[in-house]
Parts: sequence; C-alpha cells; structure tokens
Amino acid sequence: MKIKFIVYTLVILSIGSLIFYRIRQNKESESANKPDASKNKTVQVDGIILKPQSFSDNLMVSGSIEANEQVQIRSQVTGVITHIYFQEGNKVSKGQALVKIDDAELQAQLSELLTREDLAAENEKRAKLLLQKEGISKEEYDISLSALKSLQAQENIIRTQISKTIIKAPFNGTIGLRNVSIGEFLSTSLIIANLVNTNPVKITFAVPEKYSSNMKINTKVEFTFAGSSKTYAATVYAIEPQIDAATRTLQLRARASNEDGALLPGSFANVKLPLTIIPDALLVPTESVIPIQDGKKVFIVENGQAKEVKIETSSRTDKDLLVLSGLKAGDTVLTTGVMSMKAGMSVQVKLTNADTK
Repeated sequence: MKIKFIVYTLVILSIGSLIFYRIRQNKESESANKPDASKNKTVQVDGIILKPQSFSDNLMVSGSIEANEQVQIRSQVTGVITHIYFQEGNKVSKGQALVKIDDAELQAQLSELLTREDLAAENEKRAKLLLQKEGISKEEYDISLSALKSLQAQENIIRTQISKTIIKAPFNGTIGLRNVSIGEFLSTSLIIANLVNTNPVKITFAVPEKYSSNMKINTKVEFTFAGSSKTYAATVYAIEPQIDAATRTLQLRARASNEDGALLPGSFANVKLPLTIIPDALLVPTESVIPIQDGKKVFIVENGQAKEVKIETSSRTDKDLLVLSGLKAGDTVLTTGVMSMKAGMSVQVKLTNADTK
C-alpha cells in the first residue's frame, strides 16, 4: 500500500513539474516576441536649441586689498611733545602739521649761533677791506671767510633740526589711532599713528605661470570681497617682471576707485580675470551633461528620437559648460530626464527659455 502511495505521489509531482515547465516556457517565448514598450512610448522632456553666444573665459584667483599709500608716522628727532594737531580717524592733507616737539634748546642754540655769525660777518667785512688795501694777506682773509661759512653751515643744521620738530603729513589720507600724548617724550622708534590713503586702493593678486603670457597692462578685472555683494572694477597697472620660483605664479597689481571708502585695506578679494572672449561659443547647461568613462555625453533630438552624442568641454560657469566639439548650432539638447534616457527613445521636447539666452 505504501509503495502504491509513493508511486502515485511521484507521478503526480512529475506531471505537475511538466505543466509548470511548459507554462514558464510559453511566458518566456511571449516576452521575447513582445515589442519593447519603452522604445515605443513617447517621453515628455525639456530641451534647448543651441545658439552661438559671446563667452568670456575667466580665471578666478584670490587677492588682497591694499592701501594706495600707507606709512607709520614717526619722528626724526627726540623730545617732549608740546602739541598734537590731529584728531584720530580724521582726514589730513599733505604738509599738514600733526605733532610739535619742544624746540626751546635748539632755538637757544640758534640764537647764540646767530650772534657769533654776526660777529664773524663783521670780521670778514673788515678783512675784505684790509685785503683791498693790501693791509693783510690773502691767507688771513681766507681764515675769516672760512670762520663765517662754518657758522653759516652750523646755522643751517640747527634750522633743519628745528624744522624736524614739526611732524607733518607726507600725503593726503586718513590718520589712525594715536599712540602718544602731550608731555610724552618722543623717541625716533615710537609710532605716533598710521596714515593711510585709501582712494584709490590697490588689488594685489597672482596667476598661475601658464597664464602669464595672457597678462597685459590696462586689463580690466572685476572683484568682490567678503561682506558685500557688490562687484567692483579695477585696472591692471603693474606686472611683476618675473615668475615666483617658489609658487610658480606671476604677481599683478590693479587699481580701483574707492570714493565711498567701502574697500578696506587688508580685506580678502575674489578677482575675476578675463582670459579670452569667444564671440560664437556654444554653451550647454550642466544638467544636460552626463559623465562617462572616457569623457562626457549629452542627448539631442533627431527625427523625434533621442540620440546620444559624446562631447568635449573646457571652461564652465555657474550654470553652463563650454562645448569644444560634438555639437553644432541648431542642435536640440535635452535638459531633463537625461539620466534615464536611452538612445532611440521617442521624445517630445518642450523648449525652455534657456534657448533664448
């Protein structure tokens, strides 16, 4: 009885397996003969028509904002400060007196010297008359004349020392915080204050060695700095005559107007330097470009179907890539659905505003 049960069970399992196998084979055959619906289905996508446009190939580098002129005000002579003529943070003019040092001792020396000089001048005058009358020799006259000239030279030295007791602004600018007070003994090493001229300002920056041949005097550049969304213009006026061997860069300096005083020396600047201008460039949006193993590709539309095209690009902006090869003006480039797109798929393109830029 058990043997019959086992035999019947095996027969039933064999028949069931045969039926399952035939059903699966029929499904696979139907699937193989059924057309690919994805290729026949029309996909709605966005796209742009490529049009030639002007493109500036720019180089972005870092730089710093510097004062047009900047100096630490110091004294050339020592002495006690008697007057301070400037207010901290105010503008001063070239030649304006800033600090006065006590010159009483120098004035006394000058007064004594002038008295001696008057006496020497009288002696020289009498000696000259005697020389004309042959009352003295030429050598005796020369001694009196030499004494007079020596005193005159000493007078010039003392007057120069007195003039240095008045410290003046060497150029127009804004004077900073003062570090001295009236009555303080001023040495030549003590900084009185900083004087800065910030209109215009200088923008100093460096470019890689490979771009050195593109750098020209009077090149217009643009720059921004932290804390401001405004873009400023500057003009290159000086170029270092050699490449820095340590950094392999070329240093340049540009000048920018600073009428409102917004540009502060020491600030960090982002400089945009134009390299070349391409009048008929082709640009594609970055979202259209798909990285592949040996380069980049995009999808264009031909006869209502998607076509895969390999492209070569170079510079990029915030939104676009400059195309060097692979595309031509008038091509319709897909901008959406590219990641799931396959060559030969039927597409219906909705042109976006990007094609008119």
